[in-house]
Amino acid sequence: MAGWTGSRGAAVATAVVVGLLVPVTQQASAGPARVAPPVAAVVPAAPGPTVGTASTGSTASTGATAEAASTAETVATGALGSTVTAGSTGSTGSTGSTGSTGADAPVAPAPQAPAITHREERVDTPAGPVTVDVVVADLNRAELRATLLTGATVGERSSVPAHAQRGGAAAAINGDFFDLGRSNAPAGPSVRDGRALTSAVPPGRRLAPGVPGAEQGDVLAVDDDGTPRLDRLTLDASATGPQGRLRIDTLNAYAVPVGGIGLFTSDWAGDRAATLCGSDTDRNAPCAPDRVEVVVRDGAVTAVRPPGGGAIPAGDQVLAGRDQGAAALRRLAVGDRVTVRYALTAASGTPPRTAVGASPILRDGAPVAGLDARSRDPRSAAGLTAQGRLILLTADGRESTSVGITLAETAEQLRRAGAVDGVNLDGGGSSTMVFRGQVVNSPSEDAYRLVPNALGVVEN
Repeated sequence: MAGWTGSRGAAVATAVVVGLLVPVTQQASAGPARVAPPVAAVVPAAPGPTVGTASTGSTASTGATAEAASTAETVATGALGSTVTAGSTGSTGSTGSTGSTGADAPVAPAPQAPAITHREERVDTPAGPVTVDVVVADLNRAELRATLLTGATVGERSSVPAHAQRGGAAAAINGDFFDLGRSNAPAGPSVRDGRALTSAVPPGRRLAPGVPGAEQGDVLAVDDDGTPRLDRLTLDASATGPQGRLRIDTLNAYAVPVGGIGLFTSDWAGDRAATLCGSDTDRNAPCAPDRVEVVVRDGAVTAVRPPGGGAIPAGDQVLAGRDQGAAALRRLAVGDRVTVRYALTAASGTPPRTAVGASPILRDGAPVAGLDARSRDPRSAAGLTAQGRLILLTADGRESTSVGITLAETAEQLRRAGAVDGVNLDGGGSSTMVFRGQVVNSPSEDAYRLVPNALGVVEN
């Protein structure tokens, strides 16, 4: 795509070694380090709280003294060693002399830290080196907000660079796992600008690695005040007609549970019949023998028919049922008055403005117990700090110079980046990060994978 470049480019400004006591020269010898891309100048922001931008489990900061900019500083921090490449973070202040020691000399105010920063790290793992990219966004700052980047419908896919460009995002990372090659709809709940787009599919139909303790409806959410949190969204939906109240199990989801009813709105444009196929644990199981859909418009049934597909006109609501759900819907007739209500209810009690489906891997500063520590893949993850900053993280994999990381190591990298809570996002060929118009990681596929949603940070 014109205007979007890869991650090769500018020279490294600073190198800091953290983790194992590994010299920079030895770290680089594990594989040719990827060079950080050129980054647009940071425009000074309005006054706000000061942000630390380069902590990776140590107390070092990109706003270090002038001497630190030319000296490799070695700090013991834990099991994983890394080479940090700073230079895309902007100035965060300096402890250098102002050139005057007089008692009456004016004291210049300290420069404000950038609201959003990017850095690259080279991490040593037992299997070899890994390149990690980290974006930190201070959502406490009025000039930043997190948003869900999507197409016009939930199954419409774009590359992460295209999502970011269309949404005007300064940074973006791929989002939830999705029904690749079929509906392409996301597996978990999604909320964009306060609007509920999808609910979760049955847990056995989520195409994602198992995470201990993860539950249906887990999300990374951001509320109207810009506060990020781990939350769980549950669909509360029903259709009430002459025969009473019918429970609705899913919203714009690619898998309606056995015996259930799904609701589809104009946010869905895919095959509705296919959502009534498979079982709650096997996407390739046969379709339900009894399937039907009911169309409701302006509070009245306008059609009872076999399930179809394609675009749904604005204002129409389609109820699709299978098995017992189909039998219940067949009791409705054209002309019946039906009231359809639905909402995603947050376990926290705080309605999200933005939410993306994801599995928690870090809670209260500690990795979730039992995370897989063997399978290495490209990874995408997101976390939040105790101060309300949002962390986006990718780890390159399936390359000789970057072998990928495990889920356990992903949680540890989030923790080292300053997160207290964090989630695993879609990985593998989907893992893509954009910062200021450039793809800064190295996706494992030849072309950027098209994904249905991405988590973005927009500068107001």
